[in-house]
Parts: sequence; structure tokens; C-alpha cells
Amino acid sequence: MTHRPRRALLYMPATDWRKIEKAATELVVDSVCVDLEDGVALNRKEEARVSAVKALQSLDFGPRERLVRINPVGSGLEADDLKTVVPARPDGIVVPKVNDADEIRWVSKTVRRLQSEHGLPSIGLIAIVESARGIVNLREIAGADARLEALIFGAEDFASDIGAVRTEAAMEVFYARSAVATHAAAFDLQAIDLVRTDYKDMDALARESRQGLEMGFSGKQTIHPAQVPVVQAAFTPTAEDVAWARKVVDAHTEHQKKGTGAFAIDGKMIDMPVVKAAERVLARVGR
Repeated sequence: MTHRPRRALLYMPATDWRKIEKAATELVVDSVCVDLEDGVALNRKEEARVSAVKALQSLDFGPRERLVRINPVGSGLEADDLKTVVPARPDGIVVPKVNDADEIRWVSKTVRRLQSEHGLPSIGLIAIVESARGIVNLREIAGADARLEALIFGAEDFASDIGAVRTEAAMEVFYARSAVATHAAAFDLQAIDLVRTDYKDMDALARESRQGLEMGFSGKQTIHPAQVPVVQAAFTPTAEDVAWARKVVDAHTEHQKKGTGAFAIDGKMIDMPVVKAAERVLARVGR
């Protein structure tokens, strides 16, 4: 499956028009997610839906992906969220607090019905896994529906759910974080890493983003425009990374013609795991 790049996914509250307009038309960001959930007070949900539809229908997002985060399945708000925003043709629906596969199947079935009623193109789904139940059910969630494109790890809700104390080292969420990346890879889904709530410490953000990349994530959630370039830089291969990857892949091609398996470049042994890693680097830059 081929996925569009989602290095930085930026949440914008649906009730803050100025922020949505800036994200959609000015920021160099991969995905703009208009938020109907955590960023919106309970007494402003209907207002948020109207604003989300207005944004989808009136703003030129350019190359930016247009996402909407609905309220959780079981909240009593999700059906109206979908009924209102799906006809406005978002590129994808972000489903928060996913605990089991049935929740994804319900959203997919509802989206499919609305697509049929309104003659819409296919709309993808992204699941946020942020509870102990969600982590335990990751295998079923990841394979729940062909419409699913990515898994997001929600560290703050997960830590709260299990009674953990959030720390800078983030070891309290390491198991769940790694599980999300692993299951995403197993089911050919993108893995989008946790959000950093301290949006002013850019050095820490860069370190955390790099760690996410090293763990297998392809992108990261952001909540402030200033976080976006830092995250994108971390998840974009450098010129040196690309040059090395191209050298490895080209050498592998030549050695395969000669019937050679493992070989060496600059004193480093190159075998298939290294070649595959190099191919992933090139894929991230479209080469």
C-alpha cells in the first residue's frame, strides 16, 4: 500500500477559524487535522462541526491533507460528526480512543454508507490507540478494515489509563509506543508518534522526534505551528542519508548481477536488512 507522507500531523481546534485558516493556507505541513474532539468544549460541538465543514468547503488546502478528528465511538457524538463532515469530502477521518476493531468497522461502515449516498470518493481512516485495551487489541485493530491507513499512539491518555506518571525519558510508555510502531509495520500502515505537549522546548522535540524515527515511526503529531518544521526535519532524510542509501541500493543491484549476496562498502558489511533500510530511506524521499 502506498501512503502519502505524514511526517507532521497538526491538530487545529474546529472552533478556532483563524488557526485553521493559517494551517490550511500558510503552513508547510503534511496533514491538517480539524479537531472536533479534545480541542472543543462539550457545549460547542455543533459549532465545531459547522466550522469544520466550512473549512473543508471554502479553504484551499493546497497539497496539505485534510483530516477531521471526530469524537470517540460511544461518546454519543460520533454519528452526528460523521453525518455532518463526511459529505464535505475530507481526505480522512481520525478516530480517537480506539479500544477494539468493532469501533473501526462501525466507522468504516458509516463512512461507506455516506459515501454511497453522496457519491463521494474513498475516504481513509486513521486510528488513535491510547488505552490499555487498545494496546492489548492492536492486532485486531490494525487488521480491522482495508480503509485504515495509519495508527497513531496517544501517550497522554494511555499513561492516564494505566496510572503511569509521564516523564521526560518516556519509559512508562515505551512498551505501548513500540507496540504501535510494530503492529503498523506488520499491517503495512503508517505509524504516527506521540504528541509533545511542551511545545516551547524545540531541542527536546527534536530529540523525541529522532527517537520516534529510530523506533520505526514515519511521522509525529503536533499541536503548535512552531513544532512542525522541527518534526519534518527529523523525519526527512538528509542529503547524506539519501546519498548513502543510493550507494547501497546501486551496489546491491550490481552485486546481484554478479551472483554476490553480502558485500562491503567503506568497510561496512552490507546484507539484505541494510539494503531494505536503504530502500526505505529512498522511498521516504520518493526515489
